[in-house]
Amino acid sequence: MERINEIAQCIAEVRTRITEAAQVAGRDPGKVTLVAVTKTHPARLVAAAFAAGVRDVGENRLQEAEEKSGLLAAERGRLRWHLIGPLQRNKARKAAALFDMVHSVDSLSLAEALNRHVEADSLVGLHRLPVLLQISLAGEPQKAGFVLHNGQQDQANFPTFLREVEAIIDLRHLDLQGLMTVPPFDPDPEASRRYFAQLRDLRDDLARRYPHINWQHLSMGMSGDFPVAVEEGATLVRVGSAIFGARG
Repeated sequence: MERINEIAQCIAEVRTRITEAAQVAGRDPGKVTLVAVTKTHPARLVAAAFAAGVRDVGENRLQEAEEKSGLLAAERGRLRWHLIGPLQRNKARKAAALFDMVHSVDSLSLAEALNRHVEADSLVGLHRLPVLLQISLAGEPQKAGFVLHNGQQDQANFPTFLREVEAIIDLRHLDLQGLMTVPPFDPDPEASRRYFAQLRDLRDDLARRYPHINWQHLSMGMSGDFPVAVEEGATLVRVGSAIFGARG
């Protein structure tokens, strides 16, 4: 069921919960960006969210984002489109042109493909695409990401990861801004806390190793657990069903 008349209220409730969680952690709520995830929901609901003050929209699929951004072309300068789902290398060119940030860079080869296409399509100056590295902290085979069990404590994978991070840093058309994770599903939001804390600790370790990079973002937390993510340092929370209801 569409909830177009309830969207503004739902967004206000989500923002209140973000503020409350930030205050618990002694954080500035203004440092947390709400990314409204519109997967499977039509463009008119995105427009309703925009009317309610949302400026950041998350999409899992390139084709959906392409269609919706076309329908909302009049707001292109005021809406920021975030790719939060997996991306195949053969679709990197379209993604580089469409999205304002890619949260789901899960390999060096994908980063290189994005960099190559941003460079090829840059007409003026040195355009840089903001990206985040997706980290698989639980090693779930169905989820993409750099596999790091328990973050930097994963001595089997961490050295290779660091070499790939250094190679990504050297890609001059990408602006590496932080990390993203999707913890295992659990109805208890507290079950996600350990993964959020691990991602924050990994980000802090990377910031010490590579201080010339602005590791400003932690993309973590969804409808079921975003207050816990905010308490653990999230700067981008990806909220869909709490705003738009069940997926269509």
